Amino acid sequence: MKKIVYVEGMGCQNCVKHVTEALEGLDGVSKAEVSLEKNLAVVEMSREISDDVLKTAVEDAGYDVSKIEAA
Repeated sequence: MKKIVYVEGMGCQNCVKHVTEALEGLDGVSKAEVSLEKNLAVVEMSREISDDVLKTAVEDAGYDVSKIEAA
């Protein structure tokens, strides 16, 4: 199962690293591919994770989430 998280506020590869670590640190996330160019993260999950949990993880890392959708 995958979701696309649209992330605002990333400006460099260090930002990508922070968002990747925040998402991959969540229980149930197997992989997060973060694109600086597209301002999004494709999150692969082994189980359903609520949008609120994904959003909070990104916001706690210092970035904003504009929307989340199923991939």
